[in-house]
Amino acid sequence: MTDEQKKKLEQKLWDIANVLRGRMDADGFRDYILGFIFYKYLSERLNLYADKILKADGLTFANLDENDAVHIGILKAVEENAIEALGYFLKPSELFSAIAAKGAQPNTFILSDLAKILNNIQKSTMGTESEDDFDNLFEDLDLSSSKLGRTEEAKNAVIAKVLGHLDAIDFQLQDTKSDVLGDAYEYLIGQFASGAGKKAGEFYTPQQVSTILARIVTTGKTRLRSVYDPTCGSGSLLLRVAREVEHVGDFFGQELNRTTYNLARMNMILHGVHYRNFDIRQEDTLEHPQHDGLLSEAIVANPPFSAKWSASKIFESDDRFSEYGKLAPSSKADFAFVQHMLHHLDEDGTMAVVLPHGVLFRGGAEGAIREFLVGTKNWLDAVIGLPANIFYGTTIPT
Repeated sequence: MTDEQKKKLEQKLWDIANVLRGRMDADGFRDYILGFIFYKYLSERLNLYADKILKADGLTFANLDENDAVHIGILKAVEENAIEALGYFLKPSELFSAIAAKGAQPNTFILSDLAKILNNIQKSTMGTESEDDFDNLFEDLDLSSSKLGRTEEAKNAVIAKVLGHLDAIDFQLQDTKSDVLGDAYEYLIGQFASGAGKKAGEFYTPQQVSTILARIVTTGKTRLRSVYDPTCGSGSLLLRVAREVEHVGDFFGQELNRTTYNLARMNMILHGVHYRNFDIRQEDTLEHPQHDGLLSEAIVANPPFSAKWSASKIFESDDRFSEYGKLAPSSKADFAFVQHMLHHLDEDGTMAVVLPHGVLFRGGAEGAIREFLVGTKNWLDAVIGLPANIFYGTTIPT
């Protein structure tokens, strides 16, 4: 895909997002648009996979009859294979193209069908290895929200319109060397971030900053055993690291915000990361770390600047903090994140983190921690100053 074609695709996607703009704030229509794009991806990916299985028999997945006895057996076999290979399953009638075509018909109501389909995707994973990765993944797609319209007919009309526009776009999933959809998804996340102001820092690190961090932790390497982001947001930083090397074994991340956690899991799957190769958890990283025992070859993060945390005395004996003799102050958790990250860094690993300038100068407990890191352990290789106003919603230099 040429740069010109890519720009046209991005504009087309943003135009679709504008169908919902004005009805709700940026957070709202972000969740709908990204959720529907993800559903389209799951649908098309499954369809391509199933068609490949069925090719020898001269069959296509979309044309299988769900009420035919022979086809029911075929569908069961496809489902078993898809659950193992992809982690989920959809029936032919549940494909994105099928529901979009139904929505294009006059006076046809699709909201209840759509809600059931999204629920069925999750249900198809229950009791399998991929269950945690799909659990409540579509919970932010509230099809009953009054923001979509005052009446059920109005809600149905706007959703049908969005699905119809998306259905007309070819994301070229059959081209395994292309990442058209992944690039488009990242573009939209960036666009929504620019419209979300200060909130954007919760889920998005500007691409230029992500690239710097990613290149630092991959210098001299073509493969990574693992990469970890303890404040992973939408997962964009983890995926940026993957772009800098030929292969990443496993991706680990933790995110506090539930909606952003869902976004990160979608982002991983949508970029072709197999469900067995990522482990994204939702919890407070400092208070309730979820990856006990993890030692990662690469760690990157853009933690919330000077966030508050408990700094409870119980953490004085926590392996992440105990050797420093000091805890980061409760009003500024910057160094607590650094300590947490260093605890999970493998011996041959590299870590890159974005922090506010204050960590270089503040005294007290932070001064003592800094002295231990730099003077006692000599763990710091470089400090890179970034210009002010580079992050959404804050002018703090980093």
